[in-house]
Amino acid sequence: MFRDARIVAAKDLQIEWRSRVTFSQVVPFATLVLVLFGFALDANRPVLERATSGLFWITVMFVSTLAVQRSTSIETSDGARRALLLAGIEPAAVYAGKTAAVAVQLLLVQVVLVAGVVVLFGAEIEAWGLLISTCVVATVGIAGAGTLFGALVAGVRARETVLPILLLPVLAPVLIGATRAFDDAFGSVAVDGWSWLGLLAGFGIINLVLGSLSYGVLLEET
Repeated sequence: MFRDARIVAAKDLQIEWRSRVTFSQVVPFATLVLVLFGFALDANRPVLERATSGLFWITVMFVSTLAVQRSTSIETSDGARRALLLAGIEPAAVYAGKTAAVAVQLLLVQVVLVAGVVVLFGAEIEAWGLLISTCVVATVGIAGAGTLFGALVAGVRARETVLPILLLPVLAPVLIGATRAFDDAFGSVAVDGWSWLGLLAGFGIINLVLGSLSYGVLLEET
């Protein structure tokens, strides 16, 4: 299973590397969103500093819908989804591989976004360990839920608009928990970021378990 998951993840990442979609479209989009937030709130600098964590994760949510849509389109084009079924790869391995590929892309974007909030918003990172842990744990939850919902809407003709409507409300716990953890990492609000990180971990585990159990059914139906 782990070998098959690595194969699926490597396939998706190689496709992204050759197409350069992440670097040529997703990263500029994420940076542009941060810049626009900065322009909108720059007149009130204290508000911008307090809102940095929330703005960061809202941007990640927007980017995640693009990454999931791209991941879904890879399997829906040219009968690739059917080929995976015929190859005899376990659906759970397909789910794990595609989740890993989406997570890697989101983490790369977040590296750019962290640099962006430091440069553009003047954020000061006081707890690097908490910040990195939050990025990793939250990204796993986002990628897990995104991959599952991507398969759910794969057969829908208007999936580009349906996916954000379904996915973003489900990711609300990630937005809240990751924002609170980042508030602690930036030192902008006195909260226990590690407790929020534990809640994020629970959300991620639930998504991964549900995805592993139900992805096969969705894969066959679509």
